[in-house]
Amino acid sequence: MKKVSVIVPVHNAELYLEECLDSILNQTIGRDSLQIIAVNDHSSDNSLEVLREYEKNNDIVVIDLEEGITGVGNARNSALDIAEGKYIMFSDSDDFYELNTCEVAYNVMEEKKCDFITFNYRNTDENGDKWDNPIFDFEKYQEMKLDIHDYDKSFYVMNSSVCNKVFSREFLEKNNIRFFKESRPAEDAYFSMHSFLTSAGNNGAYYNPTVIYNYRQRDKSKSSFSNNCSSDFFLNNNESYKDIYRLFKRFNNIEYFRYFYAKSMSHVLYKFIDASQLTDDERVKILEEMRWFYKLSQALNVPPCQESLVILLDRIIARQYSDVVNVCKIIAEVRQYIPDENKYRMTKPTPEMYKEIGNLEIQEIPEI
Repeated sequence: MKKVSVIVPVHNAELYLEECLDSILNQTIGRDSLQIIAVNDHSSDNSLEVLREYEKNNDIVVIDLEEGITGVGNARNSALDIAEGKYIMFSDSDDFYELNTCEVAYNVMEEKKCDFITFNYRNTDENGDKWDNPIFDFEKYQEMKLDIHDYDKSFYVMNSSVCNKVFSREFLEKNNIRFFKESRPAEDAYFSMHSFLTSAGNNGAYYNPTVIYNYRQRDKSKSSFSNNCSSDFFLNNNESYKDIYRLFKRFNNIEYFRYFYAKSMSHVLYKFIDASQLTDDERVKILEEMRWFYKLSQALNVPPCQESLVILLDRIIARQYSDVVNVCKIIAEVRQYIPDENKYRMTKPTPEMYKEIGNLEIQEIPEI
């Protein structure tokens, strides 16, 4: 048995793929300890050719998704089906690991004997230059066991991405934890939240402050998984959040969902604001379809990250969509002059915000 299986979904990542794969192949844990599974999701560039060269020279497993099967969720699921490692890790094809990532992840999992561990990570510029500060402050967030009732530190570090985590393969298989089969966004969130909710009744999960992952902030003018902000993106995202909401209801943990929702709502709204390619008609359709999602801010008593967004939420709920579209255009124009790192921070709740939510009562638990 390999120590770690690393799964890499690939879609039109030719420019960054070699850096990603080299960062995995050169891990300090040793090549013999790793199973690397790269899954080509119908790339139209030379990504598959790059993968075939690595397959021939470096003994990595390459899967080329069949016609009609697409999406990062299906890509990851197909790799999970053949994964042999004791532990499972993920990397996106335009990002890269630290050289000791797998060794650190393996050793901490062996020590903790838990279901999964979430680690610190760092953003980079498009050219791979690392931002000065990691996502989670070293002084505020030290190693800890994650607590499903801790709506401050645990929930602040329990992000949705699977790429800064390591999972027990036995845990994933025993509990049938998988990504969406449909090609739609938020598959990371569903997978991570399913894992966290399930782990609370099993061996638990931990946060470790070691920076193991580098997340590349790509130019939005270049296509990628994370920057697809078309009308279909938002409508599919809407279906994903319905499934996530149902998941929390199934685990009877709407209190937990409030904090997950606090992490998600402002992020989704800012994505909508920044999606410059949407027509006004498309925006109105999206707002109507996602009105239930924004109404949750009132039902669950969860404010947005900035008070200035309250006016937008009120008008969405009141179906004043023309006003919302016009305000979004003004905000988007201003945001063009804000540095990426600051825009990123605007979407993230603070510990103080979590405390505020804890003092507010849930108004209702809606059906959808």
